[in-house]
Amino acid sequence: MREHVWGTAAATGVGSMPGTDAREAAKAVTGTFERFPYLPELPARGPGADMIGRTAGLLVELYARLEPSGWRVGDAPGRDTRRARSWLGEDLDALEEFTQGYSGALKVSAVGPWTLAASLERRGGEAMLGDAGACRYLAGSLAEGLRAHLAEVRRRVPGARVVLQLDEPSLTAVLLGRVPTASGYRTHPAVDRGVVEGALRQVVEAVREPAGDPDGRVPVVVHSCAPGVPFALLRRAGAAGVSFDFSLLTERDDEAVGEAVEAGTALFAGVVPAVEPDSSALSDPAGSVMGVRTLWRRLGLSPELLTRSVVVTPACGLAGASPAYARAALAHCVRAARSLANDPE
Repeated sequence: MREHVWGTAAATGVGSMPGTDAREAAKAVTGTFERFPYLPELPARGPGADMIGRTAGLLVELYARLEPSGWRVGDAPGRDTRRARSWLGEDLDALEEFTQGYSGALKVSAVGPWTLAASLERRGGEAMLGDAGACRYLAGSLAEGLRAHLAEVRRRVPGARVVLQLDEPSLTAVLLGRVPTASGYRTHPAVDRGVVEGALRQVVEAVREPAGDPDGRVPVVVHSCAPGVPFALLRRAGAAGVSFDFSLLTERDDEAVGEAVEAGTALFAGVVPAVEPDSSALSDPAGSVMGVRTLWRRLGLSPELLTRSVVVTPACGLAGASPAYARAALAHCVRAARSLANDPE
């Protein structure tokens, strides 16, 4: 089984945090996750700090502007692109400040090619998803932009073993033909699973070994907090890990999850609520991962694989939580991950 760069009994966050202060967010994340911090996203700052605008700012030779209906491709970089790049630069400045001397795994996030295709509009107002050629071009542009982004992260944090998370909340809808058209009266046809897998593999392989350096290998984790995560497809596309809302897992997923684990794919199990459900939600770290232990027994997986295969995370991003709960949830993830290494008896 492959050894993951984040080690055993690991915990990390998903991406977004509440508030607008990049330094405060970076300080909270790096102070909590000593072994697996991540670059926070702060969508409350406004357009360009949201997940689509942020990733659109990374694209190469493809630009986007904000319209009333959402993000739409344009002919040249405008103020919306500049704003997105400025927000990201501010985030990287803060991360660099709080990771001086750091050595270890570091996760950064971007929207994946299919959620981007479902969200980014062509000039006529329809999603790029409706044009196969546009989807191919978008995947290539994203791959090149991510290579440059990851190189910048490595430059700022030289000791980092960078991990890339591709956010794909719309992936299941793309596969099932549930992405609405601009009118809202129809949906775009389902995209062939082979085509979906191929585009994801293109991005994974483009960033996997920067400049052909095997020692700089970049594992890719695909995140979706929607039901019906296609574990088998993501494994075949080369994902080193799959990040998901654990509460949405059903026994129908058992076979695909078991095969993924046995093939060395990590499970980023979102077991901590992303918003405050009640005061007891963070009172029992071992209880938070009891469902993971139950899954392991049900699948007949080796107990030795548990702490090597599972990373504990919130169920989704924390942008909708209060700052106090967000900090508490991240700290709870660390405690819950440690409890996985202990004998439950």
